[in-house]
Amino acid sequence: MSSAHLPVGMVLVGVTVGFLLVRYFSRKKAGPFRRYGWIGLAMLILFEALLFARVGWVGIYFTPLCWTAYLLLVDAAVFSLKGTSRFSDSPREFFLLALASVPLWLIFEAYNLRMQNWTYVGLPANPVLRNIGYGWSFATIWPAIFETADLLQALGRFDRPVRPHPPFRRSSRMFWAIVGAIFLTVPVVVPAHIGQYMFAFVWVGFVLLLDPLNYAWGGRSLLREWENGSTAIFWSYMAAGIVCGVFWEFWNYWATARWLYVFPILQGAKIFEMPAPGFLGFPPFAVECFVMYETLKVVGRRLVGYRQGQRIAESYSSLGSK
Repeated sequence: MSSAHLPVGMVLVGVTVGFLLVRYFSRKKAGPFRRYGWIGLAMLILFEALLFARVGWVGIYFTPLCWTAYLLLVDAAVFSLKGTSRFSDSPREFFLLALASVPLWLIFEAYNLRMQNWTYVGLPANPVLRNIGYGWSFATIWPAIFETADLLQALGRFDRPVRPHPPFRRSSRMFWAIVGAIFLTVPVVVPAHIGQYMFAFVWVGFVLLLDPLNYAWGGRSLLREWENGSTAIFWSYMAAGIVCGVFWEFWNYWATARWLYVFPILQGAKIFEMPAPGFLGFPPFAVECFVMYETLKVVGRRLVGYRQGQRIAESYSSLGSK
């Protein structure tokens, strides 16, 4: 780790934390700050202290430890601002989101096998301990984005109405879905040395492909939100990507087990371990997280409905045969 990467990164962390604190303390509260939020804050301080005390297991699992603490802290902050929050209202749905986060992120890991944009170092030699770290880390990704977006929405400035967009025609939705499919296909079919430069296509491809499908299937959709005069989801998730990106890179920089970026662009101009242009990928990735999870929910509902319909049909069939 080179200290030359630190100054700009530390300024970014300071500005991010300062902005969140100023906005939080200037807002009217709708509920108490839940006890688990104080536990999360204490955990963050403790893990930082143990890291600098060179406690081995903390260094290895530093990133998921910090994100677990962050989730508790931010959820409690959201509850105090809104009187409602994901973890407080429905722990089951929160854990389902964390569970879904693992296979959803593995999609991007599969792309990386071909495109080689990042690699992991300092991992435990024991495969069980290594996979615990992988699973735990990946399980915090979607919850972190969603909780941060909830916090930013609660802090205001994203709920201002915009001029409703005329209904999106089926042809235009199909066009963007096709563009998304192309974006997701091209990076893995071109030669690997070219595909390395095309991960930006992946960071936006799922939004273009899946959001029109969410719209068509009756799920929550950015397009439908825009038709209804709201861009709050889009902008709050874009902002959540920036906030989470800063914290991801900050905590990763100090961890023993961490990721390194190996894509061949501006490796000499880093903020923490991330080449500076790479930070542009966090906002669209966060929007992608929202869209992909909505697709998962829509598909799940349709499958449940299909199975229920089958069972009803079978019951009527059995009644008719009597």
